[in-house]
Amino acid sequence: MPTKTTRAKPKKGARTTRRATAAAKRPQDAIALLKADHREVKKMFADYEKLEEDADKQALATQICDALTVHAQIEEEIFYPAAYEALDEDDLIDEAEVEHASAKDLIAQIQASSPAEPLFDAKVKVLGEYIDHHVKEEEGEMFPECRSSDMDLKALGEQMRARKAELAA
Repeated sequence: MPTKTTRAKPKKGARTTRRATAAAKRPQDAIALLKADHREVKKMFADYEKLEEDADKQALATQICDALTVHAQIEEEIFYPAAYEALDEDDLIDEAEVEHASAKDLIAQIQASSPAEPLFDAKVKVLGEYIDHHVKEEEGEMFPECRSSDMDLKALGEQMRARKAELAA
């Protein structure tokens, strides 16, 4: 009777690592890039809540503000204009731009103050709440409409990645 040969299954952790490495090398489309930014900044806000030292709060608040400033700029310069052209309804994009203006105002207030000032933590918290609301609308409403449109999300992703690198430099 023939014996059944079995092959060893790859270890789950090793497989995930290879998959993650391959995904990192693969160009992201515009929506994937924006969602990655959203996850990154959400984590930063969560990390901020755990901090106690003013110096740590200042450093992370600065990092949050810088990340949001770059993110908003690539959306406003590249993603939103393409969405305006591709989508029938402009309301979502108009609302997103107004939300950006509110966030920029809070960012400026945070950048001009320090954790020693009474409202600093409150401003960072409210900024996080604004961003959370903004992300839910983008990911729940705007991004699905963009995916079903004729937008070239891969090309936009490449443009946005290059612009993000310029702004970060």
